[in-house]
Amino acid sequence: MSSLPPPPVPHPALAPAPGEPPSARDVPPWRAWTAPAALASGLALGVFSTIVVEVVAAAAGSSLSHPTAVVSILADVVFDLGFVVAALYFTSRQGRPHPADFGYRRVRLRVAVPAFLVASVSYYVLTAIYGSLLGLHAEKLPSELSTGNATTAVAAVAAFVCVIAPIAEEFFFRGFFFGALRGWRIVLGGQDIGTWVAALITGILFGAVHLGSAPAPDLVPLGFLGFVLCLLRWRTGSLYPCMALHSFNNSVALGVELHWSAVGTLGLMFGSWLVIAAVTGPLGARSPSIV
Repeated sequence: MSSLPPPPVPHPALAPAPGEPPSARDVPPWRAWTAPAALASGLALGVFSTIVVEVVAAAAGSSLSHPTAVVSILADVVFDLGFVVAALYFTSRQGRPHPADFGYRRVRLRVAVPAFLVASVSYYVLTAIYGSLLGLHAEKLPSELSTGNATTAVAAVAAFVCVIAPIAEEFFFRGFFFGALRGWRIVLGGQDIGTWVAALITGILFGAVHLGSAPAPDLVPLGFLGFVLCLLRWRTGSLYPCMALHSFNNSVALGVELHWSAVGTLGLMFGSWLVIAAVTGPLGARSPSIV
């Protein structure tokens, strides 16, 4: 007795029905408990991988107390990759994850650009107010720039800060973590505020994981950036605007710290966007647009 195979089940990232908000279809199928589990696992894996890199480098002649720029950046890369591996592990246990579940999905410019601008202005205005109230000044140069060849150090830091970190951190925090927590239904005053709570928790933890790599006063703006990036993902249904804003912020910050001209900073920003698009663009090429 023969039978025909069942028709393929359409992926949940199909375009929304008329009048339906993009966020209605941008809810990954992961359970909420996977978010803290992956966070703890990624942190442990990242710390372990960092120690391995530093020990191996020390055996090769590098200094543990003053590692070279290449060693420091490599340690930062494997630390971030620990979170990526953890997210992939926990999502794969619930079925084969689709790139669209993480937000690798096309979005129209008429939606992405206004959302990007609103998120950027909101972040910078509130950060400026926060900085003026506390009398904060610009951050010190990344520690990696104080050792080794200046050109090599700048190139390594720029590659990590403006390309690798936006890809890896957005994948984990906005692509996976925020998506997993959005499964919560928290009703307050007749309104479901689960998404707002998920964004708040994700933002706080995003700032917290930078403890040690950023001064304590800067953790609050980083937390707010993480919150804003969650809302940007929610509004657009895509991870691409989040990576663009993350890279934009890091490029501007690095350009200011290095006293680069506006042209040099813009070159870094657009160059980083092109690399990010080349690396992650294919992941969203076959995913239907959600808006």
